[in-house]
Amino acid sequence: MKAVSGYFLFVGAGSVALACFGGVRALAAQTPTQAIVTPKPKLTVPSDAALNEARRLSEQGKFDEAIAKIEGLAEKDPEMKGLAHELAVTYYKKSDYLKAVASFKKALEEDPKDNEAVQLMGLSYYLAGRPAEAIAPLEKVQTWYPSANVDAAYILGICYIQTKYYPSARKAFAKMFAVPADSAASYLFTARMLLRQDFGLVAEEYAKKAVELDPKLPLAHALLGELYLYKSRLPEAIEQFQKELELNPGEAGVYYKLADAYSRTQKYEEAEKLLQRSIWLDATSTGPFILMVPHHLLGQAYRELGRTEEAERELKLSEQLQIRENAKP
Repeated sequence: MKAVSGYFLFVGAGSVALACFGGVRALAAQTPTQAIVTPKPKLTVPSDAALNEARRLSEQGKFDEAIAKIEGLAEKDPEMKGLAHELAVTYYKKSDYLKAVASFKKALEEDPKDNEAVQLMGLSYYLAGRPAEAIAPLEKVQTWYPSANVDAAYILGICYIQTKYYPSARKAFAKMFAVPADSAASYLFTARMLLRQDFGLVAEEYAKKAVELDPKLPLAHALLGELYLYKSRLPEAIEQFQKELELNPGEAGVYYKLADAYSRTQKYEEAEKLLQRSIWLDATSTGPFILMVPHHLLGQAYRELGRTEEAERELKLSEQLQIRENAKP
């Protein structure tokens, strides 16, 4: 199970939990390096010096010390309300998600209306690589925030994919993008998410369904082309990219992907023309990073054609763009 870069934001009960993800690994650690902004403390907890000290330690990243403080408070006063929630949030910040789940469960026994605990318990299950258990609490979040919680819909959709509930995933993504659940667009969005999660076969099925429902849907043919290119089904990839350009001739990325397909079939002159068009389109609308790929490929194409001077020019330009991109803060 693969992940893609993104972010997850939960809003509820006057608090915010933000999980930022980057990199690629299995969902157990499906999220990449995380920087999590956790919810504010519950206002129902008495604000004594020891608890404030625990919160201060947590904010400084001294989670073990904060946990020890909270557990000490619980031993001294087992009737103190809200400590289970405080402990769960601290475990969550520490990325000890299963212990966070256990404490959130205790918090909900203490206060069944603790909506924040439900949200963070679902997210904790997700981050711990247990998507099946994340579904129930995340579905509750959707009933509370039917229109605003877009990111909850994304996480829920990913959990459905990872547990192979594909129709439910499609409905979640349709809600996320505000399109009808049975529309061509909903199938296209789901196909893209499936591909990002490395569910290629199902992604192809959903992309084909999108084209069947709306043959003129922008980027549906391009997605099929990407799938076929990845599988080295080059004639089919070329066909789909050509169909996309007939519908969407201003999409620069499709030109260089089609050029990539031509390059793999050693049709370098065709690749050169397409790469040049891609560069022309990107020059005024996108950054240098996107331009690096077509410049590099164009340089390779020129080299194969024996046009050494032009090849060196394009490869040097690609290198310069890479250096410029790496120098950005």
